[in-house]
Amino acid sequence: MHYEEIQRQIAELIAENSKGYTALFEAENRLAHAEYELDETESKAFISAEGSVADRQAIARLKSAEARLQRDIRRAEFNRVKAKIKAIESALMALATQAKLMQSEAKL
Repeated sequence: MHYEEIQRQIAELIAENSKGYTALFEAENRLAHAEYELDETESKAFISAEGSVADRQAIARLKSAEARLQRDIRRAEFNRVKAKIKAIESALMALATQAKLMQSEAKL
């Protein structure tokens, strides 16, 4: 791999990484909204249910299952964005190390 190719790849990864932080914010925002929706749905279902506390909790969990699923999907999206950012940062570090090694070899 040539030094110019490493520089090009580093530039591409930096550009991709900057998009990642916007995606992370958006994913975090969607997750927060999904958690709010879950809390609201579950609380309303608990308040409107009748029976013992255990019965009301079970009913509330059943009625909020869809909201819980949406929250879990949003959490998975958020975690995927974080993992991708981490992978990009690791690739950047590896390429930077490779570039420094090539510079050192060129000096010899």
